[in-house]
Amino acid sequence: MSESTTMSATRRVPLRTDLRVDGARLWASLERMAEIGATPRGGVCRLALSELDREGRDLFVQWARDAGCTIRIDQMGNIFARRPGRDPDAAPVLSGSHADTQPTGGRYDGIYGVLGALEAVRALNDAQVVTQRPIDVVVWTNEEGSRFAPAMIASGVFAGAYPLEYGLSRTDTAGTTIADALTQIGYNGTEPVGGYPIHAAYELHIEQGAILERAGKTIGVVTAGQGQRWYEVTLTGIDAHAGTTPMDLRRDALAGAAEIIGLVESLGQGAAPNGRATVGMINAHPNSRNTVPGRCFFTVEFRHPESDTLAKLDAALREGVTAIAAKRGLTAHVEAIFDYAPVPFAPECVGTVRSAAHTLGLPAMDIVSGAGHDACHLARIAPTGMIFIPCIDGLSHNEAEAITPQWAEAGANVLLQAIAASAGADEL
Repeated sequence: MSESTTMSATRRVPLRTDLRVDGARLWASLERMAEIGATPRGGVCRLALSELDREGRDLFVQWARDAGCTIRIDQMGNIFARRPGRDPDAAPVLSGSHADTQPTGGRYDGIYGVLGALEAVRALNDAQVVTQRPIDVVVWTNEEGSRFAPAMIASGVFAGAYPLEYGLSRTDTAGTTIADALTQIGYNGTEPVGGYPIHAAYELHIEQGAILERAGKTIGVVTAGQGQRWYEVTLTGIDAHAGTTPMDLRRDALAGAAEIIGLVESLGQGAAPNGRATVGMINAHPNSRNTVPGRCFFTVEFRHPESDTLAKLDAALREGVTAIAAKRGLTAHVEAIFDYAPVPFAPECVGTVRSAAHTLGLPAMDIVSGAGHDACHLARIAPTGMIFIPCIDGLSHNEAEAITPQWAEAGANVLLQAIAASAGADEL
């Protein structure tokens, strides 16, 4: 039977409803890992490939080895902890996330997915369950992109989105390359990056939004990742004296930008509920209180899970900018600088997650990921699914980021069921 045929049958594999994670053990692991890079305000600063990141990686490797896993490290520093299966040559089931944080990050973004997958392995060990396929728990390098850009660089190299040389050459603000930083912390592995089949992949993550909490749902069955389009817009008019230039003679670039910002907001509202439209950066020139701005630069970002909608938003933006600029006597330049296609997750993996939540009696809903994740790269090369749990007030990338132990346990139990089903779990 082919890999694709086998995976398509995953939803027909009975779920192991007797399997459960140890919620207290998972929570203790999360609390212990949060001590590495802990900030005074209760968050975590564990930047990619820093000494603190090394300490966190070392702790994960120790725990994984204690759970009977073998460790592989590839040339991008990605860590793979393998629990063997009955068939050592079978394509593995992969699960994990990242361990790096934002400078003022929280305690659960990324690392919850890593430790949730490790806890699934521990639970299989506790129940003396063997699986037909190996299980790989992965820690991806530099998902956040806060030290090295772009974000999700190492999973991108793994999936073939970037060449290895590009990934290793990325620099931080001090000029240190990823290759140099990997060497400095001792995680410059020798394994090739990617290039082997994966039977199924799952990523467990906090939602980083407020949809699940507001809906009273414990599990988000992630069906897709948002597509994104980024633009840089420059409007040019004429610098003029604020006191002597009549209103009808002004060619005010900032006023034109304000009108376009309103347009962007309305376009996002019109693409609800899944549409997102944001102007996140703006610079006016000469930025003087008594000069009419003659030039204005700003950014526009659209997100939506459907390519057709993104194309319509693109056309509406360009048409609107042209019309507003002409009305105000401005010249306009719109440059598209990033086009990231929507990522649908595999129906068979989505179905397995949905069935697991239903079988466990957990309130669940389908949801689209508004943020980028390593799973979005993986989805281009392997059947992939994601599981969300709520975060309090939808707050993430913030030291006040919080979840409950009950949510953490519930999400890990859904992940355990999905991994066990996809890996072919049998009793010893």
